[in-house]
Amino acid sequence: MSFRKYRFRRGFTLVEILVVVVILGLLATLVAPRVIGRGEEAKRTSTLVQIREIEQALDLYKLDNGFYPVTDQGLEALVTKPGSSPEPLKYRNEGYIKKVPLDPWGSPYVYRCPGDHGEYDLFSYGPDAEEGGEGKNQDITSWE
Repeated sequence: MSFRKYRFRRGFTLVEILVVVVILGLLATLVAPRVIGRGEEAKRTSTLVQIREIEQALDLYKLDNGFYPVTDQGLEALVTKPGSSPEPLKYRNEGYIKKVPLDPWGSPYVYRCPGDHGEYDLFSYGPDAEEGGEGKNQDITSWE
């Protein structure tokens, strides 16, 4: 029996490690561009979902009370019963939502009633937190 048969390999060679690093680098250059940039798209989609949920709560509020909360009452009227006029007479004890969410960029949603685009306007200013904008800074609205 030869001692060479039982010799154990103790690790990877420098060439093997370099080959693996090059392969991982190539994979990263192919995959990274597809993954990067999806964050903003996900935030826009999340904003649309939140707007739809708020709209459902607003519709329930109107169904119970016959009107939407006015701009001064704001979206807080969906959480706690407003004390200002017009006062809802059939307000649900538990409210319509647990809390008013912020948009994915940390800003409050804008609510106006009466609105310029329907009975009310509900929208987020988007990532730039300013009204208007184009492209990735475009406002996300309930009426479009």
